[in-house]
Amino acid sequence: MVSGLKTVLRVGALVAAFCLPALAVSAETIEKTHALSLIGDPKYPVGFDHLGFANPDAPKGGTLRMSAFGGFDSLNPFIAKGNASGVAQQAIETLMETHLGEPSTEYGLIAETVEVPADDSWVIFNLRAEARFHDGSPVTAEDVIFSFERLKEEGRPFYRYYYRNVVSHEILGPRRVKFTFSSGGNRELPQIMGQLPVMSKAWWDGREFGATTLDAPLGSGPYRVAEVEPNRRVVLERVKDYWGKDLGLTRGRYNFDRIRYEYFADHTAMLEAFKANVYDFRLENRSLTWATGYDFPAREKGLVKLELVPHSRPTGMQGFFYNTRRPVFANQSLRQALSYAFDFELANQNLFYGQYTRTQSYFSNTELASTGLPSEAELVLLDPLRDQVPDAVFTEAYVAPSTAGRGGLRTNLRLANKLLLDAGYVVRDMKLIDPVTNEPVTFEILLQGDGFKSVAGAFKANLARLGVQVTVRIVDSSQYENRVRAFDFDMIIGTTPQSESPGNEQRNFFGSEAADREGSGNLMGIKSPAVDELIGHVIFAKDREALVTATRALDRVLLHSHIVIPQWHISASRIAYWDKFGRPDTDPAYGVDIFSWWIEPAKAARVGGKAQ
Repeated sequence: MVSGLKTVLRVGALVAAFCLPALAVSAETIEKTHALSLIGDPKYPVGFDHLGFANPDAPKGGTLRMSAFGGFDSLNPFIAKGNASGVAQQAIETLMETHLGEPSTEYGLIAETVEVPADDSWVIFNLRAEARFHDGSPVTAEDVIFSFERLKEEGRPFYRYYYRNVVSHEILGPRRVKFTFSSGGNRELPQIMGQLPVMSKAWWDGREFGATTLDAPLGSGPYRVAEVEPNRRVVLERVKDYWGKDLGLTRGRYNFDRIRYEYFADHTAMLEAFKANVYDFRLENRSLTWATGYDFPAREKGLVKLELVPHSRPTGMQGFFYNTRRPVFANQSLRQALSYAFDFELANQNLFYGQYTRTQSYFSNTELASTGLPSEAELVLLDPLRDQVPDAVFTEAYVAPSTAGRGGLRTNLRLANKLLLDAGYVVRDMKLIDPVTNEPVTFEILLQGDGFKSVAGAFKANLARLGVQVTVRIVDSSQYENRVRAFDFDMIIGTTPQSESPGNEQRNFFGSEAADREGSGNLMGIKSPAVDELIGHVIFAKDREALVTATRALDRVLLHSHIVIPQWHISASRIAYWDKFGRPDTDPAYGVDIFSWWIEPAKAARVGGKAQ
């Protein structure tokens, strides 16, 4: 399961087919619960007062100034059209919600309670009577069903894959809805349904859901959209009579009266704006900037703080993504050979100041990552697929190529050259020749902005030593999004985020059907019946042990398929902020929750800045 929090964007929705309301649910007695967990009992009991990393007495007030990269021409984040600002989605509540202090657990938000049978074949949500949209209208079962149907029919392709196993839905009462699944055994699916963003049916009446819009959709959350200037800013304002302000999930959080998001088209300009006190909080993802970019007077005076906050969340996979739809990358031996030309050790030392760890798994920083050779339990799943997966899955532990030790890059390039020669490639006039097309091997690395320019440039230089001709092209955010959405690229630097409980989203990342649907998360274009089958084992794992086994098996096949050249990760959040905040004594285990912070007026006055 991959779900986001309001700290950045809320991710999640539902899809299903329609059926008529039923008069009864089931003859069996199902206990209502306030939370669902995939890895044990929920941490917090019914009626809990507040989250452990929130201060229930935190004061309200002030402005939080944030930044966003790129631009936007729409406030509808649920469709593939346009370049949407995800900020508006923060106003849209979901049926249930996760938080950064507890993995794979959801607590009721719009839904007060949830009912799930022992076989997980359906789920019922009972809505809170007090839940209200910002215009004062109640949130009803009809709004839930409306949201469900619109996302299925007109939402991003992601929703279709994520909720494939939902076969019907029913309104059981004004505040009671049921979703039925194609079979039992999908333990994650009730939680996935809990991620449904609930929109107002009445507000959308007469509006085209599938069209871009600069009218912020009506929400029910702690913030509403107050100001919009396309490509420049979005301002949220706190809803003072927010219906959920006393819930355990929200008490002590959402303390800022206003949240102002300024958009920047250039990373350098974004950094300079922070240093000029244009915005307050920065999650730094560039090691060079972290090491050298914050030497300026305000930090020397103690007005700006830098912190490295360790976290336990899965880091997923970041890497050079091959678009295997391109004929140039059809040969797995070529893809494997090119991975030897990426010198992580040199980049980490010279560009990243040794801050990163090489990624060796799609599920790094979790127990789900494969190591060594397959276990006996994994072989039960893998043996029937022997003729469909690389032989190395059974004979070699995957290890990303390293230039550490004697020989370094030179040794790696020799290994790459041998792989290429064995696969029929030849070098002619200093150019690597494809044995099928008899044409030089050449491709483009597409980048959004210049953040990875140095990394791509070094990779390009090493590839040239193999006779591979590479062009590095930098485009603006709008062009980049459109090209990636249409799979109009040879190679990009991409990511596949993961969670402690992977499931249905794996179809979107790696499923064969997703490979042919524009806008999906299968950027690599992998189409493998074996991968599809392993994804099924992940989704329908009967317990945690089975999930870990299936995920490790899937991880092995993906790694040895060489559809990505793994890059790096860091198990900490690097944050920089102007010292105007109060914050709880502890941070959540899985990241930094800026919404549990608050403004301290005396500090804010000392710091100064615009739009305080």
